[in-house]
Amino acid sequence: MSGAASYSPELLAAALGLPVIMLLGCLSPRLRDQMAALLALAPAPALVAALLAGGGPPLVIGQALVPMVFALDAAGAMLLGAASLLWIIAGAYAFTYMRGKPNRGRFTVCWLLTLIGSIGVFMAADVISFYLVFALVSLPAYGLIVDDDTPRSEKAGLVYIAFAVLGEAFLIIGFVLLASGAPGHSLLIRDGVAALSTSPWRDPALALLIAGFAAKIGLAPLHVWMPLSYRAAPIPAAAALSGAAVKAGVIGLIRFLPFDAALPAWGEALAALGMFTAFYGVAIGLTQSNPKTVLAYSSISQMGVIAAVLGMGVASGDQHAALATAFYAAHHVLVKGTLFLAIGVAAATDTRRLWLVLLPAAVLALSLAGLPFTGGALAKLVVKGPLGYGVIGMLSMLSAAATTLLMLHFLRRLALIAADQRDTAAPAGLTLPWLAGAAASIAVPWALYLQATGGETDVFDASTLWESFWPVLLGGAAALILRHWSDRLPHVPEGDALLLGERAAEKALAFGGPFDRADVVLRQWPAAALALLALALLLGAAMLAGH
Repeated sequence: MSGAASYSPELLAAALGLPVIMLLGCLSPRLRDQMAALLALAPAPALVAALLAGGGPPLVIGQALVPMVFALDAAGAMLLGAASLLWIIAGAYAFTYMRGKPNRGRFTVCWLLTLIGSIGVFMAADVISFYLVFALVSLPAYGLIVDDDTPRSEKAGLVYIAFAVLGEAFLIIGFVLLASGAPGHSLLIRDGVAALSTSPWRDPALALLIAGFAAKIGLAPLHVWMPLSYRAAPIPAAAALSGAAVKAGVIGLIRFLPFDAALPAWGEALAALGMFTAFYGVAIGLTQSNPKTVLAYSSISQMGVIAAVLGMGVASGDQHAALATAFYAAHHVLVKGTLFLAIGVAAATDTRRLWLVLLPAAVLALSLAGLPFTGGALAKLVVKGPLGYGVIGMLSMLSAAATTLLMLHFLRRLALIAADQRDTAAPAGLTLPWLAGAAASIAVPWALYLQATGGETDVFDASTLWESFWPVLLGGAAALILRHWSDRLPHVPEGDALLLGERAAEKALAFGGPFDRADVVLRQWPAAALALLALALLLGAAMLAGH
């Protein structure tokens, strides 16, 4: 999102400052109760800053040894604009949805904290600032996930926070290695990334950075927190987390991956992991019955596609991949957030009126697969260049067909949650934000398309339209075939791999007794202790020799 004018540092300060002021207002119990009505206003300055992004000067907070620097480039502005718009829409929705809920005050505080991080992460220009706002967009979301205080939500919250902390542990070490290779140990992100390709710490830094951001965007096998968390969170929180907050990992990959020099091994490995995640998310999503969980696995799949685009950009040194990814992710921000809001509207609508929800939801859902004339078709077109026409490019087309299959499954599950009572319609406080999100999901990608591509491709060309349409047709045909066997699909509990880990742990505990007894015997035998010490020394010597 870029305008002819440029933002000012004061506008960036307002983007962060307004939600901070509202958060401080929550210190008063009386104001905290009233703040829920103003949640939709908190991201407004950030949206204005994104619309005016045109190369303004950075915002520098503090002139000490480590100042905090915030700025906006094209990719950051595009994602900030889409995320801010979703936060506005979800905030308006939350005012009605959370009315009368017992934990409304806690919800408001955690919402504002997560919002501050979500805004700041798209503007942070130095490593310290990025780490702080990245933690802010991750950790307070725990309060949104456990909002209803049920055992299910508490488990989801624990899993979420474990993966959030794990990801941040990877990142802080990666950031240290990145800064160690930067000229003069500069903490500016652009300086560290520019020197990364020639840094002696390149490989460990890249491994840690990719692992840290992979945990945030849910690449397999670090995805298990996502279906648990999105299922547990209230619908407006799930919309904001799935649409906007998860993009902290996307902007992290955009910011910290080196696109100026081709790194085929790293790029192809990331692309392969992304494609595996794209199909894995669909495969497990098809076994789910709850529409929120289906959307969670859809997000896992879409994050896999995004990782593949970035991986191919790193492999070929394609700097355009960053902006192409931002465009694709901005479309996902709005569509996925709006589809979550549709669940609440459908649940409050009777079957007679349900088509009024299902029809726009179907257009949005299929736009994720690239349905012609939708923003998704534009998104697929924009990332076609970085993905190329080889194996990854073909897999991306097949993943669009798989997305169609999963989204049709979602629509079937959505239709089953309609209200039982006749003459029931969702309140305007839910319907109007949902319709606003649907309209934005359609209009915003068209408004951003020229900025992302320069209008080089004719989107109405017959061959371009067919290239967008055949995966949707293929996925639709697969859905018709699979419908007859849908009841025979195995039921995979949400969190899939986590469940396997829990079962493995239970079996391991069953065998724990003999190992404990053996350990006691060995500890009483000095020769065994000496052998273990010698083995540890040998392993340490081998590691040193390897370096």
